Amino acid sequence: MSDSLPFWKTTPMAEMSRSQWESLCDGCARCCLHKLEDEDTGEIAQTNVCCRLLDTDSCSCTKYADRKRLVPDCQVLTPENVTIFHWMPRSCAYRRLAEGKDLEWWHPLVSGDPDSVHQAGISVRGKVISERDADDLFMHLVDWEL
Repeated sequence: MSDSLPFWKTTPMAEMSRSQWESLCDGCARCCLHKLEDEDTGEIAQTNVCCRLLDTDSCSCTKYADRKRLVPDCQVLTPENVTIFHWMPRSCAYRRLAEGKDLEWWHPLVSGDPDSVHQAGISVRGKVISERDADDLFMHLVDWEL
């Protein structure tokens, strides 16, 4: 058994390999939800409406490699921009690491189980509808802890 620390504790985000960076995603899909921002206060209102590309059962993007082309306002996280997205959930591994925090116990890299994020109730599985089925985002506001 190795006494070495996991990569996310030893490797700065800007120096992570592509596979390390991608593995930080816990699969919650909360970043794929539509949000409304108050222009005056900057406050973010959460909805239960997700991007049309999200598979709501697996909580993964059905067109991940082409997501930015297919959904131009999709925000692609990078080590350089992760700190500017204040709307990212507080539980997000990218945000947590950028803030100097560790991963949560249910994160698949910690638990070793890709379903732990769903079992812990963190993911959007079973809680969302596709934007294809929603007319008015204001009718889908939710007050979820992010």
